Amino acid sequence: MDFLGTPDMGPLMFFGLTFASFATAFIGVFTGTAGGVILLALMAAVMPPSVLVPVHTVVQLGSGVSRTIIMWRYVLKSTLAPFIVGAVVGAAVGAKTFVALPTHVLLGMIGTFILIVTWLPKLSKMGAERKRFAALGFAATFLGMFVSATGTLITPFVASASPDRRNHAATQGALMVFVHIFKLVAFGFLGFAISAYMPLMVAMVATGAVGNWLGEEALARTSEQRFRLLLKIFVTILALDLIWRALRDGGFF
Repeated sequence: MDFLGTPDMGPLMFFGLTFASFATAFIGVFTGTAGGVILLALMAAVMPPSVLVPVHTVVQLGSGVSRTIIMWRYVLKSTLAPFIVGAVVGAAVGAKTFVALPTHVLLGMIGTFILIVTWLPKLSKMGAERKRFAALGFAATFLGMFVSATGTLITPFVASASPDRRNHAATQGALMVFVHIFKLVAFGFLGFAISAYMPLMVAMVATGAVGNWLGEEALARTSEQRFRLLLKIFVTILALDLIWRALRDGGFF
């Protein structure tokens, strides 16, 4: 069944994914991370791998734009320019580079790195901010071409630069907007065709915007201490999941 022209998707799956977009957008704002990765996992269970990352990227772009508009006053503007420069280079290199490392090795490296910078916070403040965020822009976009799990990668660095939980949520969303834009440009050059999924993407972007709005309302009602604790817990769980998947896919168990 092709509901609203969406390939191999019935109404139950269609509306299930639109609700998942709402719920994960809310989680992404309230916890400062996790939303995009959870949504990717849910989409991977029902969508073909050939279109999964491009469609997920479009949905996350829409969610990031709505979060940035809603929370623009909290975005750390000084991080944007260097991050964008790094992201442009990362997308260009990622689109042309053959990655010799297997995906499970990349996942393991990312998960280990996230754990280190999360629990050794001084490492996420090393070097000048402009150089740090330029390097992050490159890494997040380059690696995102292959593993699509890089929002978690930048989380510890955004957290260390953010004086307030709302700065973190807003800046994380704004930076990932540019990652998704440049990934989509690269996917376009690589010839991905995802127009058949337009009704689903529009619906998921719309419900994601509602999730962002309600997430900001909930964030305003929680304490800074609770937010920081939730952030560390969620990032640690996601990093451990990446490492587990790397070991599983690598045949270690």
